[in-house]
Amino acid sequence: MKIITVLGAGIMGHGVAQLLAQAGYIVRIQARRETSLETAKKMITNSLKIMVDKGMLSQEKMEQTLDNIKYTTDLLEAIQDTDFILESIPEVLETKLDTYEIIESIVSEKTIIASNTSTFPLKELTQRAKHPGRFIITHYFNPPQLVPIVEIAKFEKTDENVIKVTYDLMKEIGKTPVVLKKEITGFIVNRIQVAFLRECFNLIELGVCTAEDIDIAVRGSMGFKWAFCGPMESQDLAGLQTTQAMVYNIEQDLSNTREVPKFLKEMVEKSEYGIRSNKGFYEYDDNGAKAIYTRDDNFLDLLKLIQDKEGKNSISS
Repeated sequence: MKIITVLGAGIMGHGVAQLLAQAGYIVRIQARRETSLETAKKMITNSLKIMVDKGMLSQEKMEQTLDNIKYTTDLLEAIQDTDFILESIPEVLETKLDTYEIIESIVSEKTIIASNTSTFPLKELTQRAKHPGRFIITHYFNPPQLVPIVEIAKFEKTDENVIKVTYDLMKEIGKTPVVLKKEITGFIVNRIQVAFLRECFNLIELGVCTAEDIDIAVRGSMGFKWAFCGPMESQDLAGLQTTQAMVYNIEQDLSNTREVPKFLKEMVEKSEYGIRSNKGFYEYDDNGAKAIYTRDDNFLDLLKLIQDKEGKNSISS
């Protein structure tokens, strides 16, 4: 495998393109608009510069990585003779299906098509596919160039070799892949995250605490522990009899709503989108530029610590 195509230059697309290029692959990143490509190039460059500044990447490696990425608005040019395609375009099913039809009319039967979707199951994504066995889902997390996990979802028609090649590629570029035993809406992480957020929102609605209180509490507890000791292992260490008692005593009082909270709907209606509008749970004056820089800087420190403890440093290799 030599050439990898990334369709979509947004937050996920450009981050994955960076990872692949760092691993030595020639990456073609395609978007419909030149402005999207220009933004992607700027964000990739900035991300690499932070790594250089922190001593996690050499200047030479940064330049090699940038040289490995080719930008184009031409879909046909992007997919020509490619070995692996990562689709990270907007979550509109018809758009994805139309794109897949074009891809399959051009590429080799051996070319793997991986979608970053967390919305659509493979059965829907492959409804017009000539070769459904080549399709797989690789679901990354923002920012994908830093967050280690990638969820790999297959279905009954996915070829075993496609699963193996995809898994091996994810390991090669420094990711920690988890292969789902079967498809389910939201996969693993987003299902846990939505259940967690439901209770966070409930606490705010009940007037128990503020959004900032929740962030402080989680960062200093679960967030502190879970990078090195996940929630299930944490229960083993605490004692399952303690876990049983805690669940029994609290679960009846937890929210079980199936509705989006009223205050969240109102925030969106008022265009309080977060960094995009400079206001969400917090207020910003720079579209979140400082917050993103601080986040990524901290993530890099954590990633370096994890890699050092594991005796590897895949970023600078």
